[in-house]
Amino acid sequence: MTLGIRTQDLSKVYTSPPPAGAPGRPLMITPAGRQKREKFEVAALNGLSLEVSPGEVFGLLGPNGAGKSTTVGVLTTRVRPTGGRAWIGEHEVWKRPVSVKPLIGVVPQRPNLDFSLTAREILTFHGAYFRVPWAERNARAQTLLERFQLTDRADRLPREFSGGMMQRLSIARAMMHDPEVLFLDEPSAGLDPQTRLLLWEIVREYNARGKTIVLTTHNMDEADALCHRVAIVDHGRLIALGTPGELKSSIPGGYVVHIKVQPRSAELLDKLGRMKGVTEERPVGDGGADLYADRGGPLVAEAVNAALTAGAEVSDVHISEPSLENLFLHHTGRSLRD
Repeated sequence: MTLGIRTQDLSKVYTSPPPAGAPGRPLMITPAGRQKREKFEVAALNGLSLEVSPGEVFGLLGPNGAGKSTTVGVLTTRVRPTGGRAWIGEHEVWKRPVSVKPLIGVVPQRPNLDFSLTAREILTFHGAYFRVPWAERNARAQTLLERFQLTDRADRLPREFSGGMMQRLSIARAMMHDPEVLFLDEPSAGLDPQTRLLLWEIVREYNARGKTIVLTTHNMDEADALCHRVAIVDHGRLIALGTPGELKSSIPGGYVVHIKVQPRSAELLDKLGRMKGVTEERPVGDGGADLYADRGGPLVAEAVNAALTAGAEVSDVHISEPSLENLFLHHTGRSLRD
């Protein structure tokens, strides 16, 4: 059984305010002198519609606050949407959550392991929760401990683990009941390069068994390496969708030459935009300009000479090769890391 995923016009507005005294809860003084909190409202999803094919590795790419984790929360029965609908296979998530839960495995952004259990107990308890037979869950736990390189820590409490070890154990736990759909929310955040590569290898292996995988990330290399398709989201909206190759090739010219000058005049921007190979120029920040072009290195000297000839002082210039980062920058005017 291979399952797909679908969302239709998902919206989510958070109305629960942060704790008293926290930023974002400004006070108003009423005529009677009483303190009153302003209405708290944050739109995390704004009409998001997606379709993930069965057996696909699908990436949700975007900066913090884009709505990635909220989307995963809705699909995994943790966050009730304000509007719209969502399906795992044929099951509508918020009408049949009990039917959905055995089909999915979830790895949250931050490990939520039970620190009173050993690594092996965490896995076997999770298997028991999903009614995996005793002998099978013990064998499966041993296999996962070996695959995630945790056998030497199998009978120790996770409070003694490094962050990378806890993340590996969290992913192993999510796979214990062999779910058809695996959700990974920022799975490689904070991992060292070696652990990240191990994780990528395991994701590919699991997908090769016909499993559907959804991962959220703001790591462009991760999306490029693992995902069959990527949805780029920002402020709860879909802004681009396609294979990593398709998305990168959609950038005007592919390369981005960023130059920072003072003063940055309209005449200089026009001059830079008319250089050979430049398909688009954009002012960025205070004194910056992004030149989308079909070439990189050869354009740098020309851009610097054009700026100097116009009487401007150049303080920085660098090139970005075609990437998902550039695509996001082109669509939103800001970096994925902003």
